[in-house]
Order: sequence, then C-alpha cells, then structure tokens
Amino acid sequence: MKVLSKQNNSHMCLICGMENTAGVRGQFYNMEDGSVGALFTFRSEHQSYPGRVHGGMLATMIDELAGRVLWTDHPDLIAVTMDINVKYRKPVPYDVPLKGRGMYVEKLSRAYSAKCYVMDMDGNILADGEAKYLILPAEKVSPDTTLQKELDIYIPDDVTEIEF
Repeated sequence: MKVLSKQNNSHMCLICGMENTAGVRGQFYNMEDGSVGALFTFRSEHQSYPGRVHGGMLATMIDELAGRVLWTDHPDLIAVTMDINVKYRKPVPYDVPLKGRGMYVEKLSRAYSAKCYVMDMDGNILADGEAKYLILPAEKVSPDTTLQKELDIYIPDDVTEIEF
C-alpha cells in the first residue's frame, strides 16, 4: 500500500521517541487508504521471557498506533486513551523488523475508536486491539510543556510502500 506522508517522531515517547534510549523509535506513516502504518523493531530491552517481547510493549504499540490514527486526518489535534483491549495472537520475537497498522472504527466530534494490528513482515497478525480515544485541547493534555516542541522530530526516509 502506498505511503502518502510520514508523521513526526517525538523526543522522549517510549514508542516513537528518538532520544529515549529504552524506546522503540518506531516510524509512522499516513497510508493511501486513510490508515496509519508503522515500521519498528523491538529490542532485547523490551523482553518478557527470553526471546519474546513483553505484552505490555505490544499493548503500548497498539495504543500508539490508535493515537496516531487521529493524525492521518487531524495532525493538529491531540487525543488520550479512554479504553484499550488487546489480544495476543502469537509470541513476538525481538530484534526482527515488524509492522503495524491502525484505522478508524468510529469517528465522533470529541472521540474516536481505532482497530490496530502488530504484524510480522509476512503479514501474520501477532497482536491486535481496539482503543477508544478522547480528543482534548493540547493544554489539557500537557500544561507544562509545549507538545509542538516535543513532537517536532521529522526523520526523512525512502519508504514509499508498506505491504499489509
């Protein structure tokens, strides 16, 4: 599927923060069908049992994907998680490239829900989930910092397609 544009990364987010040494440093893309796509690799720092990614990290990636669905058509808005449900389908290894996808399920004026997937590069679903988000003014989400400054890292790459 064709990539339309790339979303910004943050400085310190656990999933997309480029300065977080324990982070995943995932890259997120606006896809031609209105979904968000992601490319990422969990590392050994993200393990539960040896060779497996911690389920909490998978839930966090699904949460990130769901949050970024909003930015496919409203990059200037902020939303927070109200509810999340994750299903773990298969063990997820670390140190292997993975991909993610998220799309709207429902859009309301102040809230939305999204369905998200974590997959291996062959498209096998490793975990999936659905999250509900509340759209809030940025100052209610983070009154002490400027979110614009936190989310200002743009990393160009040559990704033009992601197979789902």
